[in-house]
Amino acid sequence: MKRSLVLIAGSLLFMMSCNKSGSNEESAPDTDAVATQRQCAAADVLAEQLKADPSLGRRLQEIEDFTQRVAAHPEQFRLVNGIVEIPVVFNVLYRTTAQNVSLAQLQSQVDVLNEDYGGTNADHNLTSTYNTVKAGDIGVRFVLDLVNRRKTSKTSWTTNDAMKKSASGIAPTSPSTKLNIWVCNLSGGILGYAQFPGGAAATDGVVLDDNATGRVGTAAAPFNKGRTATHEVGHWLNLRHIWGDATCGNDQVNDTPLHNTSNFGCPAAGHLSTCTGTPVEMTMNYMDYTDDACMYMFSVGQRSRMLAVFAVGGPRNSFAQP
Repeated sequence: MKRSLVLIAGSLLFMMSCNKSGSNEESAPDTDAVATQRQCAAADVLAEQLKADPSLGRRLQEIEDFTQRVAAHPEQFRLVNGIVEIPVVFNVLYRTTAQNVSLAQLQSQVDVLNEDYGGTNADHNLTSTYNTVKAGDIGVRFVLDLVNRRKTSKTSWTTNDAMKKSASGIAPTSPSTKLNIWVCNLSGGILGYAQFPGGAAATDGVVLDDNATGRVGTAAAPFNKGRTATHEVGHWLNLRHIWGDATCGNDQVNDTPLHNTSNFGCPAAGHLSTCTGTPVEMTMNYMDYTDDACMYMFSVGQRSRMLAVFAVGGPRNSFAQP
């Protein structure tokens, strides 16, 4: 079981930036760098968000309180639909022909999201340690709704959300009812980042590096199975990193074990945490930092947390309307 709820500014709600190498500065090379390790640079982005919007902390606390109430009394909150269908809008920003990823590659990303969130992914049953808390079907479906494309002269993009502005990129389409995903060449080795519930509508959605989108085309190993989007959409649905972004931190989910930190690559089976009780870590969880081929499950507690955002009064309830 996790510690009792402790909300700290550094792990409350943040635009998660999953890095390939750790820098957030705009890069000069014209070619896309190939990722070798998944990392994160969330703290600076969170600090900028809170500085720009003093009311954000209050909204995040309200969402967390609501989420905990739903988890404690789910019978009081009903989804409008049994399955929540989420229209997906891809906003593709490209300078080179390769960066203008194909419709087939974008569709492959939607397919991965449906497999991973539907519990039908081929590797879903690889774990035996956590079968009792493996979520299966989350209860959401993704549908490719629209593809917007814009050719730019920009070599690469940072986490300052410039790709989401009409002056420099593509503004979001109906963010209260559609999941916007920007696909572009992210600098500093960044794989992607997401905005949690509670942020501004003008920047709501997920950003993916073109080399970490889908499982065909420009998708590059070890992030060529579409799991960067699975991870980032998890943030968009209010999931934290499994290690709580602190040593033995709290991800606010009771059935995930305490991780001392993030895991990379493909850890050996039975990898033990150094936290209290030395539990076997859930390295195969989508909210860790392992390679695409080695993450393949959400937990039941994570499912409850994600579905809470669609409940009546939840921050993404507009997606649950008929």
